[in-house]
Amino acid sequence: MRYAYALTGALLLGGTAASLTLQNPATAQVAQNEPGAISASAPRAGAPMSFADLVAKLQPAVVNISTTQKVTVQQSANPFAGTPFGDLFGQFGGGGGGAPVTREGTSLGSGFLISADGYVVTNNHVIAPASRGATVESITVTLQDRKEYTAKLVGRDPTSDLAVLKITSPTPLPFVRLGDSSRARVGDWVVAIGQPFGLGGTVTAGIVSAVHRATGGGPFDTFIQTDAAINQGNSGGPMFNLNGEVIGINSQIYSQSGGNIGIGFAIPTTEAKPIIDTLVKGQAIKRGYLGVSIQAVNADMASALGLPKDSGEIVGRVEPGGPGAKAGLRAGDVVTAINGQAVTPEKTLSYLVANAAPGSTIKLDVIRDGKRQSLNATVGTRPSEDQMAALTGGGGDDDDSFGGDDDGQQTAPASSSLGITVQPLTPQIARSIGVDSTVQGVVVAATDPSSDAAQKLRRGDVISSVNSQPVRSAAEVARVVAAAKAAGRPQVLLNVTRGRQVGGFVAVKIK
Repeated sequence: MRYAYALTGALLLGGTAASLTLQNPATAQVAQNEPGAISASAPRAGAPMSFADLVAKLQPAVVNISTTQKVTVQQSANPFAGTPFGDLFGQFGGGGGGAPVTREGTSLGSGFLISADGYVVTNNHVIAPASRGATVESITVTLQDRKEYTAKLVGRDPTSDLAVLKITSPTPLPFVRLGDSSRARVGDWVVAIGQPFGLGGTVTAGIVSAVHRATGGGPFDTFIQTDAAINQGNSGGPMFNLNGEVIGINSQIYSQSGGNIGIGFAIPTTEAKPIIDTLVKGQAIKRGYLGVSIQAVNADMASALGLPKDSGEIVGRVEPGGPGAKAGLRAGDVVTAINGQAVTPEKTLSYLVANAAPGSTIKLDVIRDGKRQSLNATVGTRPSEDQMAALTGGGGDDDDSFGGDDDGQQTAPASSSLGITVQPLTPQIARSIGVDSTVQGVVVAATDPSSDAAQKLRRGDVISSVNSQPVRSAAEVARVVAAAKAAGRPQVLLNVTRGRQVGGFVAVKIK
């Protein structure tokens, strides 16, 4: 768990914008933040003297969530097995010949009620298994009055880090409604309420530091950033504005120590509403998918391509037979907009596609070889996170060994303007450096230590294209680089594969 286990850093979350409608049982019970219920007692906007009345009204709907888990741990083999001391040392964690043992574990977090009949919203990581080999045995929800309820998991979505639980009570429960986070502005006061560690409730206040904050942790992360203290155990708790509306779900912090340093993140309710609505109905979350890997167009890449900075995202790889491939997308294409909405660091290509309904048709604005064109793509259904990991490969190969000397190929300088020496990629070299047999290009044999390339490339890297032009020899690399230099470009864009990693783009300065 990112809070109960003191893990920090941001993940990418996402969703689509829609409204949440929950049917409450026939009862006189109303939301704790019903319009008019707290307006008279709310602190004056802009200069609050106290949050006490606001908190007193809202805090009963905030709950503590705890889980009990079974964790299977693989023990080390007993080094004294078979000796007279084997039985003795086997009592102290080294016995069983390395057989796994099962232990109990717990986790803690926060959540909040969104209906009088007991629906509870929290973070997925609060109720998820804490580690591999762990299973969740039970989930307990504790209210402010210390009443405990065994909760049922209604639905969860690891990608957005949201989960919905259900508890049953003989009497209506206090609850709060989700508000509209799109109206939140930088500088607005916010109040974060949680029930961490069973302490009975904590309240912190601060301001909105940023909206639509992308942290670089994944394709779907868009958060409200706040300096209101969010500490371990606050995960899943609500963030309120001064009208008592829930505008965020406290999710993550940035910290080197695990404690609050004034940088916390909450999932905006505009992103959370449609996901929660779907989970309450017991349905699975479906997101759009193109089947491409992408990179943001940074300043160096933009310079190499002759484009403005942050002008869309560049396609690094196209999944064969995927929706992107069927639409005609190619590696090296720069996608600048989807259905007229610009691709920006805040609204990434992955985010915009994920919000498109599977089966729908979207229009992609693309720059290819400096020319603008449009493509139509039929959106697919995004695979699960485990399936995505399998599709993108199992990570990189850090082995710098390069066994190309026995195949008779000679290295040649690609261009003194780049400061690299390359040779054609052969099946023997591909096996030696761990590159997939489908990859084509030239292999970096050496770099000039004084060049920009030396800071970004290394021996064994495979260059498949330069400025979107496929290259298979040193002469072809030199020709494309010379053309870029003649056109006044200060850099060229290389499509580089390293080991088993998916190919990516690197901008290298021309000397």
